[in-house]
Amino acid sequence: MPEKKNNEKILNKKISIGEINTLKVERDTDFGYYLTAGDFNEVLLPNIYIMEDEMPMGSLLDVFVYTDSEDRPVATTKMPYAKLGEYGYFTVVDYKSYGAFVNWGLPKDLFVPLSQQKEHFTIGKKYLLRVCFDEQIGRLFATQKIGKYFNRDMKGLHQNKELDVIVLAKTPLGYKVVADNQYEGMLFNNEIFENIKIGDRKKTYIKSVRKDFKLDLSLQPIGIKAKVDEAKNSITQLLTEADSGELLFTYKSDADEIKKVFGMSKKNFKRTLTELIESKSIILTEKSIKLP
Repeated sequence: MPEKKNNEKILNKKISIGEINTLKVERDTDFGYYLTAGDFNEVLLPNIYIMEDEMPMGSLLDVFVYTDSEDRPVATTKMPYAKLGEYGYFTVVDYKSYGAFVNWGLPKDLFVPLSQQKEHFTIGKKYLLRVCFDEQIGRLFATQKIGKYFNRDMKGLHQNKELDVIVLAKTPLGYKVVADNQYEGMLFNNEIFENIKIGDRKKTYIKSVRKDFKLDLSLQPIGIKAKVDEAKNSITQLLTEADSGELLFTYKSDADEIKKVFGMSKKNFKRTLTELIESKSIILTEKSIKLP
C-alpha cells in the first residue's frame, strides 16, 4: 500500500514517465533537487523550478516527468497540454527530414516521427495528436495515427453518461471527436447550437452506443426533461450575470441569436421559457425576460 503523508499526498511507488508523479524531495545538488519514488529511483528537478520555501527536504511534490534531449527522465512543475495517453491540439514549431516537433507546453518540444504522420506537417499549423511512449527507447512521442488506440470495450457506457471530448475533425455529418481519451464518437450538425472547431474540448452526453464500437454524442442531455433542466439553468445563470438582470429575448426572438447567446434551439428555448414563467422564476415583458 502506498504511504500517506504530508497532507494526505501519496508517494508514487515508482516514477511514471508522461504522467504527474508525487515524489519526495530527497537531496540538493548544484543542478537541482533529486526526487525519489517509493522504489528509491530518482529524477532531477532542475533549479529553474525550485522554490526553496515551498519545497523543504522530505516534502512531497506533484511534478510531471518527461524525457530530455538525451532521453533521460526529468521532472518539472509545469504541466503539458496533454499527458501520456491523452490528446492535444499542438502547433508545429520545427520540421526535419525525420519528423516534426510540436509545442506541448514544456521547454522541450514533443517529437512526432515521420512514420506517425498521416500528412505532411507544416510549421505554424495545428494538429490533433495523441501522446505516446516508446518502451524500447524510453521516449515520449506524439502520433497522428490514432485509430489503433480507440477502445472497443463499451462496458459501462450508457445513454446520457457524461463524457469529456476533444474535437478531432469536421465531416459532412458533423464532427468526429475523441471521448474520454479512448472512444471514437460523433456530434451531428443538426444537434449543434454553438460554434465548434477542431481542438475544442466539450462536455457531451451519450445518445447511443453503436455496434461498430463508436458513440453518437450530444452536447445536451438526452430526454426532454434533462434538456429543459439544463436549459433552465443556462437561462437563469445568464440573467443573474446580466447587469440589469434582464435580457432582450422573448418567444419571438431570432433563432440564430438564441443559438448564439444561449446555445440551444429556438424550440428548446421557448419550451424552457414557458416552464420558467409558470414557476415564476422569470418575468416576460413585451421585449425582454428578467428576474422577478
